[in-house]
Amino acid sequence: MHAKEFSARRSRIAATLADRNVDALIVSAAPNVRYLTGFTGSNGRVLLWPSGALLFTDPRYEIQAAQETDCRVKIARGTLYPAVMKAAAGRKFRRLGFEKGRLAYEDYEQLQTGLTLGASLVPLAGAIEAQRMVKSRGEIELIRRSVETNSAAFERAMRRARPGVSERDLAAELDYQMRLLGADGPAFDTIVAAGPRSALPHAHPNATTLRHNQLLLIDMGASQEGYASDMSRMAFLGRPGLKVRRLYRAVLEAQLAAIAAVRPGARSEQIDGAARRVLRAGKLDKAFVHATGHGLGLEIHEAPRLGKGQKTPLAEGMVITVEPGIYLEGFGGIRIEDTVVVTQSGSSVLTPTSKDLLIL
Repeated sequence: MHAKEFSARRSRIAATLADRNVDALIVSAAPNVRYLTGFTGSNGRVLLWPSGALLFTDPRYEIQAAQETDCRVKIARGTLYPAVMKAAAGRKFRRLGFEKGRLAYEDYEQLQTGLTLGASLVPLAGAIEAQRMVKSRGEIELIRRSVETNSAAFERAMRRARPGVSERDLAAELDYQMRLLGADGPAFDTIVAAGPRSALPHAHPNATTLRHNQLLLIDMGASQEGYASDMSRMAFLGRPGLKVRRLYRAVLEAQLAAIAAVRPGARSEQIDGAARRVLRAGKLDKAFVHATGHGLGLEIHEAPRLGKGQKTPLAEGMVITVEPGIYLEGFGGIRIEDTVVVTQSGSSVLTPTSKDLLIL
């Protein structure tokens, strides 16, 4: 990402501070620090105000910060918040915004301790996340690379999927192939769930082995150059019967209907509704127990959320997942998920992997 993009991001956020009635913003969340500065270290804070910004980190990252960011850097010893508050006091900031959903209470106490007479802390929500919803061309290209790496890893790893292999071993192979292909690692804990365990939407892979005549659910995503991808695919070990084929077709139709509803201006709840209408027609809507999707980027779960009652209008440049599923206790679950970018006229599916039920 070019340094000018980080500078422009800081300028856009800084321009909103007056409307939020704060003099400056303290940025604590690592993804937001990275978004504003390009800094990838594990210990960083940003103090942002209309005419400038400071990145705070510790001596371990002095060289790295100089290499990664065009932002002014302040190296602090010990915890960072006292240095942040000292800089704010020196500039006579009175109303200091902070990320209320991203701050531990212990850190909040440190901020309070550093307040000067007459200064106050102002809780803010979504100050940076709202801007992060719409991705730049550069960000979309990074997500596309992550998607392609993830799909290639799936193709390679599934050659090892056979009866007798454990969920845990297959998950490890998926993660290994991601790294071989250039990913920093998985974007989240890879899900491999066989047979009845596929009815657990967020199953953790364990020693359960794959067996004949069972469903196999894979949910995986790569993190590459900081950006996440997300994909779910289904396989069947053996020859699927009529029930499996009927249920798979219903979920696929629901997913395709939801993708067809994606366009600028559509409310996020409308995408969810499109999937649910298809499943309701097959009397499967009660087996669909989660939202239809979510945004992704520097984090695997970002705004907007595609669920009931979610009014956020989609906009060109948003990148979302579309992932309806059904889960039947004792039988198994089926989920199909793609990473999708909202385009000027509708949407484009970034995921290249076939959505056909994979027969093993």
